[in-house]
Amino acid sequence: MQDYELHKKVVILIPAKNEAQSVGTVIQGIQRCFFGQIVVIDDASQDDTATIARQAGAYVIPLAYSLGAWGATQTGLRYAWQQGYDIAITMDADGQHEPESIPTLLATLAPAYCDVVIGAHPQRGSLARRLAWSLFRWLSGVTLEDLTSGLRGYNKKAIAILASNEATLLDYQDMGVLMLLSQNNLLIEEVPILMYPRSSGHSRIFSSWWAVTHYMVYTLTLCLARSKRIRIRQLPLTPTIFK
Repeated sequence: MQDYELHKKVVILIPAKNEAQSVGTVIQGIQRCFFGQIVVIDDASQDDTATIARQAGAYVIPLAYSLGAWGATQTGLRYAWQQGYDIAITMDADGQHEPESIPTLLATLAPAYCDVVIGAHPQRGSLARRLAWSLFRWLSGVTLEDLTSGLRGYNKKAIAILASNEATLLDYQDMGVLMLLSQNNLLIEEVPILMYPRSSGHSRIFSSWWAVTHYMVYTLTLCLARSKRIRIRQLPLTPTIFK
């Protein structure tokens, strides 16, 4: 009963584009450990993502044209703000995130230990990605281990900031978001979780050399702004192995 009352104040946000093969399974997995509302933001998919998400029990916000991963995520955060949710958790639609991680995030965020909690699994990154992360940390002063995890929990203060017009200028849910939260003095914590390889499809950010180049140039430009250091209370992140 206690979990049920807590979950009524929480919304799970899943941005999705052409994830018909996995989104239904993701939603069903969440429903086994979460009793609140699940919202899928359909980023102008060209497949049956929206239909399958509705059939699985999610509320679907359809976008008329693609806003990208962050634009879809911000749409969900604006919905969470308008509906008065206390906590919003973002998850990927591709099956990488384990639904059983949701209670872990809530156990850190719900007691107001921090404003933002990130489910971190830095071991998943390739050597090139880890080198890029090291460069981003050095330029920006951000000391987080996992800079690109899409599994995050935000409290009401963080939701308000990320639903603002200022956040609309961002392209990705990583360095730009972290730096904006830092500028507003929010406390961020990482918790170690398990992530899986994608169950189907490919990453939108790293789908081509052009996409990677755009991401690197954009993120380096943000980092060169030299955000002040984020105040982080960080748990030790121990290596885990893909199941």
